[in-house]
Amino acid sequence: MASRASEVQLTTLHSSHDEEATTLTATSSNDLHPTTPRRQLVVLITSFLTICITVGLNQSYGVFQSYYTSSSQTMLPVSTSSSALTAFIGTLGSGLTWSGSLFINPILARLNMKGTKALCLAGVLCMSLGLGLASLCSQIWQLLLTQGLLYGIGSSLLYFPILSVAPEYFNAHRGSAMGFILSGSGMGGLIFSPLIRALLSAIGPRWTLRALALLVLVVSLPIASMAAPSRFVGRRPTRIDIKLAMKPSFLFSVGAGFLQAGGNGLPLTFLAEYSVVLGYSAGFGATLLAVSNGVNSVSRIMSGFAGDRFGRQNTLILTGVLCVISVLGFWLGSVSGGNKVLWIVFVMLYGVTGGGYNALFPTTVAEVFGLQAYASVNGFIYFVRGLGTMFGSPVGGKILGESKLVNYRNVVLFDAALLGGAMFCVIGVRCWDAVDKRTWKWKA
Repeated sequence: MASRASEVQLTTLHSSHDEEATTLTATSSNDLHPTTPRRQLVVLITSFLTICITVGLNQSYGVFQSYYTSSSQTMLPVSTSSSALTAFIGTLGSGLTWSGSLFINPILARLNMKGTKALCLAGVLCMSLGLGLASLCSQIWQLLLTQGLLYGIGSSLLYFPILSVAPEYFNAHRGSAMGFILSGSGMGGLIFSPLIRALLSAIGPRWTLRALALLVLVVSLPIASMAAPSRFVGRRPTRIDIKLAMKPSFLFSVGAGFLQAGGNGLPLTFLAEYSVVLGYSAGFGATLLAVSNGVNSVSRIMSGFAGDRFGRQNTLILTGVLCVISVLGFWLGSVSGGNKVLWIVFVMLYGVTGGGYNALFPTTVAEVFGLQAYASVNGFIYFVRGLGTMFGSPVGGKILGESKLVNYRNVVLFDAALLGGAMFCVIGVRCWDAVDKRTWKWKA
């Protein structure tokens, strides 16, 4: 019996990728509670809707960004509505959505089913309250505390209890399942971007925020009540083992998470505002943001299928390369000549490539570090991604200064540097993962 245990352990540490996948499946079947197709469907739908209402709203903040910095806005003093400060409102909310993982995952490990649902309920109330209180604000610092801080805390409390267990419910088609789930961000952006723009024009910013607060409450309360438990029989590890933390593959993953989060959110934050600078209307800018999110949604699903077919890490690297090409080739070209056609092409292409990256990153974490370590590793990386999100757009806004076409050149170069760094980090993960497993597989 001891000999067999040693053999399994040795296989897990040193076997080829195919043998490791087999061992992981066998281990998972012993360590996980059984599930049913109905439970998988519930997890699929609730996770999709959670992404839609949290990340979808985050990715639609560019419409508020465009409004808060416009001359027609009626909510803030004109002298205080700078691009950097208003960008930080949205990135604070987005960043906290991710970075809350470092604190929420350890709490989740100690909660029973009722406690998990109560945590989700608290998140829903914080999100709704943050948006509702934002409608009463008249200064940027007040919006930072409400639409940024309070909303972001609530978003994280809803997001992680539901999304941290989702990969546990899928095995062979995990890439496809997570691709569908994460496509909710693009679908949410597709819905919320034109909706927010229409509401701002029809009822003004304060009632728009109140309407969103009510919408969050109505949609999210049923989600919170159906939060699924972890399938692990014992308590999942929530702390990073020091030996794991010193691995190059882990360090490269952390670097990729920070740089990609900073670079990925920057175009979305300024998309509507930049469209106005090019000569489009604010309404068309919001439409472009919605189109980008819609393409992003489809891309996440297709990237999940491609990852299952050709290797998740391979597909992740490809999307990273294409992200850099789209920024340097099309957005920079649009800035250089004020070319509207190149801008439209960029919006479409970046929606495809950015969506693929975001869909595949969580699945590669499970693949590289194992399902048992997924919650701890993914939680830490998402904490770092939150920091990256809070870094990218505010720094981009500071670089931009006044919203003029010529000033966007340095913003684009900054974005390309972030995404280029993320691309090299992902390549590093691919190489060191092969070193750790002592084998190279073309499909990985």
